Amino acid sequence: MKPQDLVILLKKITEKGQSLSIRGLAESLSMSTSSVSESLERCKTAQLVDRNKQRVNVLALQEFLIYGIKYVFPLELGRVIRGLPTYISASPIKEQLAGNADNYVWKYAQGNAKGQTVKPLYPTVPEAAMRDAELYELLVLVDALRVVGRPREKEIAIKELTQRLKRYAENKQ
Repeated sequence: MKPQDLVILLKKITEKGQSLSIRGLAESLSMSTSSVSESLERCKTAQLVDRNKQRVNVLALQEFLIYGIKYVFPLELGRVIRGLPTYISASPIKEQLAGNADNYVWKYAQGNAKGQTVKPLYPTVPEAAMRDAELYELLVLVDALRVVGRPREKEIAIKELTQRLKRYAENKQ
């Protein structure tokens, strides 16, 4: 698995029943078509998508995100810069944490917030998140799961992510 595999799976979840082509996924995520194609093949091997590479295996993805992502793709923090809010500084987590003074951002030239840098799963994540609000929220939740410790934030992320994945699974049946 590579980090972009998760970004692609999360984007597929935001499709709402429409199956984007490999080219469509690539354009929406600012990735190459070959990267998306290779990623979907890895996801098929890992049983995170069906054999046609169209439907996300929600239970397997949920299990990996909740129990494995913090070990495979841990949250990496950097210096304070301007960027796009993430982790506990963005919806849907920030509204549920009263009085949080910490700010975390993905490096992004058009960003409007200042905070400690969080290395995104893939370099084009901020750009893709700006084009798709639902994907943005999923990526924020995943960032909260990438942190070792911080049980309150993780609990919120698990609850929110589980609800979103359940809706996806119900719409795909």
